[in-house]
Amino acid sequence: MKKTRKILLSEKEMPRQWYNILADMPNKPLPPLNPATREPIGPEALAAVFPMGLIKQEVATERYIDIPDEVLDLYKTYRPSPLFRAVNLEKALGTKSKIYYKYEGGNYSGSHKANTAIAQAYYNKEEGIKRITTETGAGQWGSAMSFACHHFGLELLVFMVRVSYDQKPGRKIMMKAYNAQVVASPSTMTAAGRKVLELDPESPGSLGIAISEAMEVAVQDPYTKYSLGSVLNHVILHQTIIGQEALLQMEKAGDYPDVVIGCFGGGSNFSGIAFPFLREKLLNDKNIRLLTVEPASCPKLTKGKFMYDFGDSAGMTPLLPMYTLGHNFIPEKIHAGGLRYHGAGVLVSQLLKDGFIEAKAKMQMECFEGGVLFARTEGILPAPESNYAIAGALDEARKADIEGVSRTILFNLSGHGHFDISAYEKYFEGNLPDHELTSSEVEEAISKIQLPD
Repeated sequence: MKKTRKILLSEKEMPRQWYNILADMPNKPLPPLNPATREPIGPEALAAVFPMGLIKQEVATERYIDIPDEVLDLYKTYRPSPLFRAVNLEKALGTKSKIYYKYEGGNYSGSHKANTAIAQAYYNKEEGIKRITTETGAGQWGSAMSFACHHFGLELLVFMVRVSYDQKPGRKIMMKAYNAQVVASPSTMTAAGRKVLELDPESPGSLGIAISEAMEVAVQDPYTKYSLGSVLNHVILHQTIIGQEALLQMEKAGDYPDVVIGCFGGGSNFSGIAFPFLREKLLNDKNIRLLTVEPASCPKLTKGKFMYDFGDSAGMTPLLPMYTLGHNFIPEKIHAGGLRYHGAGVLVSQLLKDGFIEAKAKMQMECFEGGVLFARTEGILPAPESNYAIAGALDEARKADIEGVSRTILFNLSGHGHFDISAYEKYFEGNLPDHELTSSEVEEAISKIQLPD
């Protein structure tokens, strides 16, 4: 029988609602806290930073939330996204398992980030906001938000983590082409940035620092709001269109995954594909594993501590219950810039704590090896972040073969690597060093967490 290679949905089959995992979680997450009082905060505490439309989604408890028509119209320019069976990769591995991937790189930004960028820009425009500030690691989020803001008539200021600003000039140019202002972080534009530079003029930056800078600018102007590309509940909500489409496509393929995999930075692309399948596990007793893969150099899920911590370096966010390495932690300069975040989203953290999802950490070189194999067999050059999901899928296939079983594996190919050629150049030159954060280094990082008394 001929193997199905590409599974498509029609525009009419595209989901019209986002899925909210909060409705079905057996244990609800702990509330965010006011850093000064340690009391739970309400939605009003977020009003200086986010528009009310997104705040309502952040605290929503209903299972499904309608996608606005204007958002759907832009989604339709690249969604539904294709699901592929990786037939040539299977052949190269000689595996008995079936490997599928959901490809999110076929839009203007080249990654899954467009799914929430469009939604966030829309809700800000609806409330009369004129400008948005945000951070970006590798640049996928900044690229996605740049076009979305321009489409809805909003200005955008992007603080791009310094190491990625230097490593990925293509992303910086792309954001400027979409009419965004891009600043290397840490910068002299903000008090948070200047403080970091005083301590370390050569700081490579981090997502935590860039978040602090973006938030600092946003709270100073009532017509400016802040936007985050991962971690938060409403961001994850917008990404669930990925998994909902994948459920329909797996049904069309006459198959169902034994394991669903995504890479991990703050949680948006893993949650986007995994949470609709987790719903099936929670409500319909589907036997499925949900696995996320993070860098060994930034292992908050596998080595971090579950505790209340800030989401940014300067301590401007509420205290969030999460797995963390400490909000002042500066990760190594790995090329998967989107995974260099110190903490994990609240929803993912609670689900991992409760045993509903699994996490593992991988070295950079092994992940690039998997990415190159994938490119040579499937014809798509993956983003460095996506290489971690690929490596996780290869592990699952090889493990199944050793055990003498066949598994169905699904992973999220969250973006392409066309702007990451320099990273692949370093890989082929043998100049892509591995780094694993040791347990003692984790303990040292966590010991530096300073919370208000």
